[in-house]
Amino acid sequence: MVHAVRRAARPVPAKPVLASVLFVCMGNICRSPTAEAVFREQAKRAGMLDQLVIESAGIGDWHVGQAPDDRAITHARRRGYDLGPLRARQVCREDFARFDYILAMDLRNLRDLKALMPPGYGGYVGLLLDFAPRLGLREVPDPYFGSAEGFETVLELTERACEALLAHIGNGRSRV
Repeated sequence: MVHAVRRAARPVPAKPVLASVLFVCMGNICRSPTAEAVFREQAKRAGMLDQLVIESAGIGDWHVGQAPDDRAITHARRRGYDLGPLRARQVCREDFARFDYILAMDLRNLRDLKALMPPGYGGYVGLLLDFAPRLGLREVPDPYFGSAEGFETVLELTERACEALLAHIGNGRSRV
């Protein structure tokens, strides 16, 4: 059974939407909400926020309706990102109709997304870090069972990859 949590309706963008982006991890309480907040802030600074639809979701339903992990909130806040208002939700088939980019944090998430992907999906399903190949990594490691250092690593990686993703979208590229 797919569980979904409704988020508050966002205002209709004043400018045409350039892209819609969904970040996905296991439970939507650490990596993907961090990526959502980082990307949202970077888009705001670049003057592109009103041209993007940005959300996050989890493969599993374990945390549906919950706020992000306290450690993720704390580490993100130190860098100026606000994860507090976000609530976990589960990926659903409708996401493939709503999002141009569905970006997994690791290979397991990517495999699960591809299993859910309907035939004929015209968007991009891939790894977030593939937008920043110079990092030499493909997966954002899950910090959930680790130390504070893991949450800092997630922030470092998502900041760099989201910068590259924003540049990619801003340059008018429709896919990777």
